[in-house]
Amino acid sequence: SLLTQIQTEIMAAPRVIVVGGGLAGMSAAHTALQGGCAVTLVDKEAFLGGNSTKATSGINGAGTNSQKKNGIPDNPKIFYEDTVRSATGIKKGALPESAWYELGKVLTYESADAVHWIQNSFGLALDATSRLGGHSHPRTHRSSSGGKFPGMEITYALIEAYEKLCKEQPNKFQLINRARVNKLLTDPKTGRVTGVQYEKKGSNQTITGEAVVIATGGYGAGVLESGSLLEKVRKDLYDMKLPTTNGKHCTGDGIMVCQDIGGGTVGLDDVQVHPTGLINPKIPNERTLFLAAGALRGEGGILLDNEGNRFCNDLGTRDYVTGSMWKHNKGPYRLVLNSKCSKNIAWHCAHYCGRGVMKKFNHGNDVAKEMGISPAALQKSFDQYNSFYKSDSDPWGKPSSFYRGIPWTLDDEFHVAMVTPVVHYTMGGLHIDEKTNVLRADDKSPIPGLYAAGECAGGVHGRNRLGGSALLECVVFGRKAGKSLLDYVKTVAPSGAAAAPTGSVVTISVPQPDGSSITVTISGSGVSTGAPVAAPAAAAPKVEKKVLKEYTLKEVSAHDSEKDCWVAVNGEILDCTEFMHDHPGGKMAIMTFAGKDASEEFNMVHDKNVVEKYASEYIVGTLKPTSKL
Repeated sequence: SLLTQIQTEIMAAPRVIVVGGGLAGMSAAHTALQGGCAVTLVDKEAFLGGNSTKATSGINGAGTNSQKKNGIPDNPKIFYEDTVRSATGIKKGALPESAWYELGKVLTYESADAVHWIQNSFGLALDATSRLGGHSHPRTHRSSSGGKFPGMEITYALIEAYEKLCKEQPNKFQLINRARVNKLLTDPKTGRVTGVQYEKKGSNQTITGEAVVIATGGYGAGVLESGSLLEKVRKDLYDMKLPTTNGKHCTGDGIMVCQDIGGGTVGLDDVQVHPTGLINPKIPNERTLFLAAGALRGEGGILLDNEGNRFCNDLGTRDYVTGSMWKHNKGPYRLVLNSKCSKNIAWHCAHYCGRGVMKKFNHGNDVAKEMGISPAALQKSFDQYNSFYKSDSDPWGKPSSFYRGIPWTLDDEFHVAMVTPVVHYTMGGLHIDEKTNVLRADDKSPIPGLYAAGECAGGVHGRNRLGGSALLECVVFGRKAGKSLLDYVKTVAPSGAAAAPTGSVVTISVPQPDGSSITVTISGSGVSTGAPVAAPAAAAPKVEKKVLKEYTLKEVSAHDSEKDCWVAVNGEILDCTEFMHDHPGGKMAIMTFAGKDASEEFNMVHDKNVVEKYASEYIVGTLKPTSKL
């Protein structure tokens, strides 16, 4: 019967815990639940997604169906070599046997499967590919329709699917947010991990399970915080007061709780400084920045110094380009796209312009004026670039086949952004093996029941990560963690810690065709069922919605400070004063539109139901029709 089936399935399903709700955590959770596990996901932020939602260029894959349709002759072997060269810094010549490493092979050889899993399980197109710095072929996938950054599109597809399951089967799938994990629970006899302790609303609580996946992200936000993990491992970067693209949550919590029980780490001093953080000219000293997608340069964007000259291979690896900017020392630097380049990445350019971090110019003379140089100086730089293309003689080694937008001339439209090096990604992290087991610091043996995936794990990218491999790492190793724990839970009997404690009761109502329901009660002492419960009486009349006050945009504009911040979105007025601190995109994304109508830019990156779903409590009024400043 249906009732017996429900009893059997719920009692049999082992519970696993995933810490972190970005793409790695979501990939692990979905793989575990697809394999029959019950899942509890814990995240310290108010909203899921982490840095994964900010990824701007796409997800790498070699030998994918999309590449085949686009006629790209790529394969995992080529991708693996590109990854090893980036990881080791050996740009040319034969690679020594010692350079090749297992985690890089897993990343690249399972990349096509990762892209296909996203396409097939969650219905995303991922049909367009770009070539980013350090890649031999265009292999960074995004959906050609645009509408969202790839990280947002991919991660939210998994988040929404998981949240739907939590609603439909709340006893099997659970989400605990605003909860900071501060301790791993272990069996004192075997050392196996049996759960987590987390702090929520000022008090510690625990949850138990058969296995735990750590997917808490990196520690790049520590560049802003004294005493942070990043300051300890890279004081030089901390002392430079560099900005960061990381959300405030990226402080290395997951790494440190694993260290507390003997977990090992690798490469903690390997921190990536990305060359193209976007500077908003109105707030030039802001230290949490948006990132200019590597795909902007992949589609042909070039980097110019303050004299209008190129100074490096625009499509070199991130560490190389950043190092060139520091060595050249002629900032401010600008990322420039002509109309031929920008048309292939138009959605990104429109979004950056809306955020105030990119400008559109109708002619090269206007670009030169903005830069404070003569039009002739800019034209000379363009002429040299065109010449290098024709003779395939770029002095910084950029092959002609990588050039886009030729010929460059002043008589064109341009998108231009000021850019600066920015702490972006931490390659170091927990020491894992190819199955994502977290290894002990002392004897390198796996800690039973503990897995790590995503940016919190180290050793996947070596000294430098290729663009597009962050989302890939999340999916490949998140799925790997899910598969590994599925194998693991079959080998262990439910521990006392993981079994339902005495007195713990879960009640499930099973609706019947006649409107009544049967209850299933599960406790530490077993399963019991109740007699059918009669259908409920007719619901009480709905309470009428509160009528909200109308405001003009002029009235909204008076609320334009961090301490009093209103924003208009699709006809509704939101008081974002408190909400901005929980906003997944960071405070600056809100403050850019303080006292303004943000509808156009909001709709570029969000579904229209997002306010109703996540922020309805912040609605304070409606915008008066035809209201303008």
